[in-house]
Amino acid sequence: MTKRDYYEVLGVEKGADAAALKKAYRKQAMKFHPDRNPGDTAAEASFKEVNEAYDTLKDPQKRAAYDQYGHAAFENGGAGAGGFGGFGGGGGHDFGDMFEDMFGDMFGGGRGRSRGPQRGGDLRYNLTISLEEAYAGKAVQVTIPTAVSCNTCDGSGAKKGTSVKTCGTCGGRGEVRVQQGFFAMSRTCNTCGGKGQIITDPCDTCHGSGTVRKEKTLNVNIPKGVDNGTRIRVTGEGEAGENGAPNGDLYIFVQLKNHNLFEREGPHILLDMPIDFVSAALGGQLEVPTLDGKKALLKIPEGAQSGTQFRMRGKGMPVTNSSAYGDMFVNVTVEVPTKLSKKQKELLKQFKNASSDRNSPEQDSFLKKATKFWGLAS
Repeated sequence: MTKRDYYEVLGVEKGADAAALKKAYRKQAMKFHPDRNPGDTAAEASFKEVNEAYDTLKDPQKRAAYDQYGHAAFENGGAGAGGFGGFGGGGGHDFGDMFEDMFGDMFGGGRGRSRGPQRGGDLRYNLTISLEEAYAGKAVQVTIPTAVSCNTCDGSGAKKGTSVKTCGTCGGRGEVRVQQGFFAMSRTCNTCGGKGQIITDPCDTCHGSGTVRKEKTLNVNIPKGVDNGTRIRVTGEGEAGENGAPNGDLYIFVQLKNHNLFEREGPHILLDMPIDFVSAALGGQLEVPTLDGKKALLKIPEGAQSGTQFRMRGKGMPVTNSSAYGDMFVNVTVEVPTKLSKKQKELLKQFKNASSDRNSPEQDSFLKKATKFWGLAS
């Protein structure tokens, strides 16, 4: 099913600022909240859609990715200079967290869903590679600062020899139910902070969080055929989960350097190649560079004109997850010679004297039209 545009869901323009987004979200969330529409499945679906839209657009990094790639930015996907950044709001964030953030001031502390230890956040790494590397594929090393599981306590957050206890206030749910008028709300348990667990004797290394900050280096295979904006998911290599919860994922976004010869257009490669006017007139075989570093022969017919495009099948980019290749399109430009010697000029004059109208049919056609125009104009 096709997803609606997030800006349309919230009823705001694409350039809306944070305040406008928040105002629109409050309005839509109140309208479709399940407690105001009991038993209305359509309203429930709309409420989830509104939360999903706001969750994306309120985060600058998620919003930037959405603005550039649309919904595809958050689907499972898909060396040189690289850049690291948190992906924003890891997998542990849910609709309940947002509703608490937005309406906590209205309902005496808001509602907090039973969350327990949270999944680690997702990370983003920007990787810049050459067109040749995208053609051949490459194994790269990426170094990222991240939160990893604490080795001292094995990620539990509790000191060795002690254990994590279930919260007696909420029974491990992380929330307590309260009644606010016609709203039946859930509030984050103040005893455990919504985690459902109590650490009475925290680990000295991680101070109870279960994670520590450090840099880690990963070996990642970049497949053949990646393009600008390709997103590569490395499962489980994001931030460590809280108190033993699953790790987030690492997302590598690929950016290609500009090439001084080739231009990419999807699976195809474009090449502008100048040729001398003798080769263009007589035709023949010319050597053409290709992305695999080899030479290919291109047959040029007699009388090739500037702007003529030749197609070399299978000489383009590899198609990801396929054995197919795109094509290379060679656009020739006939170069007029300059800095001629006296002998060259004499030879060209002889050539001109020996030429006839049929050697330059387009010029002949133009001159006939121009002569007719001059005759009518005089």
